Amino acid sequence: MVTSGSNPVLVLGGRSEIGLEVADRLVRAGARTVVLAARRAGELSAEPARLQALGATVETVEFDADDLPSHGPLLADLVARHGALDVVVAFGILGDQARAEVDVAHALAVVHTDFVAQVSVLSHLATLLRPLRAGRLVVFSSIAGARVRRANYVYGSAKAGLDGFASGLADALHGSGVGLLLVRPGFVVGRMTAGMSPAPLSSTPAQVADAVAAGLAAGRGVVWVPGTLRALAAAMTVTPRPVWRRAPR
Repeated sequence: MVTSGSNPVLVLGGRSEIGLEVADRLVRAGARTVVLAARRAGELSAEPARLQALGATVETVEFDADDLPSHGPLLADLVARHGALDVVVAFGILGDQARAEVDVAHALAVVHTDFVAQVSVLSHLATLLRPLRAGRLVVFSSIAGARVRRANYVYGSAKAGLDGFASGLADALHGSGVGLLLVRPGFVVGRMTAGMSPAPLSSTPAQVADAVAAGLAAGRGVVWVPGTLRALAAAMTVTPRPVWRRAPR
């Protein structure tokens, strides 16, 4: 079993393709309650219906990743009402590299959502869940953060920071009863990357969700999607910089 089903699954970014695929698998494995947190939560319809059709009770709550002061009260309320959250699935954005290179505000927005907001949410969750000695956090890093490339250095640098923070947090949580699964996918073919040419070793949201579910079931700390990316990441670290500078997305 991936989850006991006794505590809710929280999807931060309730419209996320990967988040919903993960929730789908957790419900099929026994989760009874899913909380979808998103902007304009009242407009969610297809997303709750999909999980309700599988037998889940679905709650929707308003969540803005970039509104840092709202994180603490929202998460505290959910824990107060539901107890320890069984699994929390984090969020992220891709951004536009070309725009970020000429638009400072956009570069800051990408880093704010993909790193600063993540630090806020994960720190609040760690504080809330430690006393309960339960809960599992799913954090989405990326192969882009393993070694930052010229072709997507804004997104990649945010993921590199998140990867480092999550790795340290996982060590800090060791023995606390709270788990952290760090997921490092490659290029994911989905809504967020529509119109982009798939990179080698690409995956789909469903494949990422399968890896997350398997990782949670096995109690793992890190999963690469696909698994062969681990070897690629090792090779990336020793690639000479003049060659690396020309690496595509």
